[in-house]
Amino acid sequence: MGQDERYATAVERYFAAWNAGTDEAIAKAVAVAFDEGATYTDPLVDVAGHEGLAAVIAGAQGQFPGFAFRQVGGVDGHHDLVRFGWELVSAADGSAPVAGFDVARLGEDGRIRSVSGFLDRVPAAA
Repeated sequence: MGQDERYATAVERYFAAWNAGTDEAIAKAVAVAFDEGATYTDPLVDVAGHEGLAAVIAGAQGQFPGFAFRQVGGVDGHHDLVRFGWELVSAADGSAPVAGFDVARLGEDGRIRSVSGFLDRVPAAA
């Protein structure tokens, strides 16, 4: 697998985890996308390990039912780093109230070891 394909595969698996529909599906997708000790840090959370990642994903899905994460723009990478943009899109009306940018570090097996997330757009507090 070439580097470009490696980066694209890692990002595809990342979105599969964030868009998995049930707790069981989330757990399985997290195990495929992330290594066991993976960390995820953004302005709102800082977690480690599969259980922590699955809990964050389930929490985001609970907060935004009927929404899905989708990639925005291309995937860019070098060495063991990959970066990509994303937005959280409503299935009902296509609105995207949340958007951001992530940088992930990949392990030798292509799974994600760490994610540093940045939020570019968030809904105003009610």
